[in-house]
Amino acid sequence: MNGAQDMGGKHGFGPVKPEPNEPVFHDEWEKRAFALTLAMGMPGGWNIDMSRFARENRPPAEYLSMSYYQIWFAALEHMAKERGLVSDDEIEAGHSLRTAKPVKRVLSPTDVAKTLHRGGPTEREDESPVQTRRSRPGQEYQSPNTHPPSRLRAWSRRHHRARDRLPCVS
Repeated sequence: MNGAQDMGGKHGFGPVKPEPNEPVFHDEWEKRAFALTLAMGMPGGWNIDMSRFARENRPPAEYLSMSYYQIWFAALEHMAKERGLVSDDEIEAGHSLRTAKPVKRVLSPTDVAKTLHRGGPTEREDESPVQTRRSRPGQEYQSPNTHPPSRLRAWSRRHHRARDRLPCVS
């Protein structure tokens, strides 16, 4: 995805200046925003890719004006509203105004440590149809000059017209 979050290798944004001995969380609300994001993933309404897309799909001016955990929390709010788990008036009120929507799973406080220690799967079933290769091993090809809705780095932007050789496939 070509967006504000994908500035790696772009000119004009200055050097990255890491904060010496930077803490993971600068304030208590950041801990809660992170914990709430992880807990809200438990019901199964979205996966890690959807969560990342919700963070990275913010308008550039908004994205660049927010802190790391503000972005996480804004993405969580978006996903919860999108799935009918919370409404604008409930967010404004700061508490639930309706009966909770049923979900598949709930993360209980007693299961947090065990769940975090276990981790989660990073691989998912490929739901796309199997595509057959139309070229032969070693055959030259020219990649198209496209900008698909996926993560592109500076390298791919510089080399999108490069002529490459396909790897030999047995």
